Amino acid sequence: MSEPLQEVRNLSRMYLGDYDLWRLSKTPDDYRPPKPPTPQTPLIEVRGLSKIYQMGTVQVRALDEVDLDIAAGEYVTIMGPSGSGKSTLMNLIGCLDTPTSGSYRLAGELISELDDDQLADIRNRRIGFVFQTFNLLPRATALSNVELPLIYSRIPPAQRAEQAHRALEEVDLADRMDHRPSELSGGERQRVAIARALVTHPSILLADEPTGNLDSKTGVEIMHVFKRLHGTGQTIIVVTHDPEVSAMGHRILHLHDGRLIREESRLKPLTTSRLYGSR
Repeated sequence: MSEPLQEVRNLSRMYLGDYDLWRLSKTPDDYRPPKPPTPQTPLIEVRGLSKIYQMGTVQVRALDEVDLDIAAGEYVTIMGPSGSGKSTLMNLIGCLDTPTSGSYRLAGELISELDDDQLADIRNRRIGFVFQTFNLLPRATALSNVELPLIYSRIPPAQRAEQAHRALEEVDLADRMDHRPSELSGGERQRVAIARALVTHPSILLADEPTGNLDSKTGVEIMHVFKRLHGTGQTIIVVTHDPEVSAMGHRILHLHDGRLIREESRLKPLTTSRLYGSR
């Protein structure tokens, strides 16, 4: 399979699950937004969450009995070395994987009780994903890449072009909307990925090592985008191994060997002007 086709398939599975045709047969009128969480209900509520992988005859416990609450509007970073379980936790929160045991509630809704169609709907409409490798379609323009989740939601072409344009404006990239990824810098590609994550107005922006493929100066620019979005009330969860990136969150969760070993609250998170020594 060619690389572009493989990327299309990967993105389709993220937004649609195993029932692509089911999603494409729906119209916007079929969608009923979930009830917002009450002030007493965490947006994310995790209890005893574990994930075990079977590697031949060996069981690998990637996540081990994690308890966690995240409120709407929080900026949380998940910190840990390679193999700590942070990406596994991100995949579970993003409904990209299922736990071996434990429970996960999103806005009070028990995720284990949802079918594949409902999980796909959550991934498409309620969680925006930003990945280290951008995951952009190489032959599509920035505007077309941002439109992708809206195509799966059967939004009419004129409306999705308008929404995608507004999302690119949010990340200061409207003037590059007709450029393909190969014509954009690394920071611009990541901003396109952020715009794509925002275009459906998700409850959660979930970013996995968003500065991992960027130089320090460009990383500062990307983290400034996250800080600005958080200022508008966006819930943001960033997975990172970088202590300075993690210090920009209001709460830092430290994982080690699949366990949540420490939580750290910051009354004064690191600002982008101090990130990487202001380089």
